[in-house]
Amino acid sequence: MMITQTALKDRSLLGLKELSRSEIESILNRAAHWEAQSNKLVPVLESRFVANMFFENSTRTRFSFEMAEKRLGAQVLNFTAAASSVEKGESIYDTVRTLESMGIDAGVIRLKPAGVLQQLAQKVNVPLVNAGDGNNEHPTQALLDLYTMRKAFGELKGLRVSIIGDIMHSRVARSNLWALQKFGADVRFCAPQTMQAPELAEHAPYVGLNEALDADVVMMLRVQLERHKHGLITSAEDYREHYGLTEERAARLNPNTIIMHPAPVNRNVEIDDAVVESTASRIFPQMANGVPIRMAVMERALKL
Repeated sequence: MMITQTALKDRSLLGLKELSRSEIESILNRAAHWEAQSNKLVPVLESRFVANMFFENSTRTRFSFEMAEKRLGAQVLNFTAAASSVEKGESIYDTVRTLESMGIDAGVIRLKPAGVLQQLAQKVNVPLVNAGDGNNEHPTQALLDLYTMRKAFGELKGLRVSIIGDIMHSRVARSNLWALQKFGADVRFCAPQTMQAPELAEHAPYVGLNEALDADVVMMLRVQLERHKHGLITSAEDYREHYGLTEERAARLNPNTIIMHPAPVNRNVEIDDAVVESTASRIFPQMANGVPIRMAVMERALKL
């Protein structure tokens, strides 16, 4: 069966802002199917080639995609910019076009500049999956977050979700905002003034920490210390004192509240070490849920 180039492009996953609720729901439902397979290898993507192209450092996301792809039987090419011609000045576009010319069937891409991925998708003829682009979106992270919430509460409608931390630089906050609101969740932000993204205030309110902690889901974001060399925070200790999920604050959460974090975690900065390991924490289940979510996304992109 011939598949048109338009149909191939429709299999890309560039973000959740423009993706319909029904399409998101279908990915979540398919992820449940793959989770039920109990880590079996099911080679539905046998003979399909996918390139994981990471122009920005990653551990969890890259390994999660690779695990998902291999469980589906795909042939996987792993590419990192540190060992590539990009260091010699080759553009991201040329790199992607080179791999496309060699015969890949899809590409998973993480890169620092926002907006570049959307331009690439217009110029290549294979599906592209966004593994995080700048401070724009991180769709598969938000999908696994929604999947984790749905497993905990049964449905997303009406959930009070507080996202706390470095909203300004967070692609995770943006993808979660766009997706959760499609399902009728009540999203709120909490951040120091210097870490707020003012353009998002019209979509979700900024509230104080005490109000933010009165929620069904408390999602802490990593304080991206490498981005705050010019005084956005005075110290990690100061941030913990005013915005961290300390053991004392966690003890005051509602009994059914779950704690989430996209990782990597700065332990004892945005969240205390003991809270990461607490019964309310879903941080490690989130990571586990990333594999079936990415299996669903890669099946969507690659299955004939």
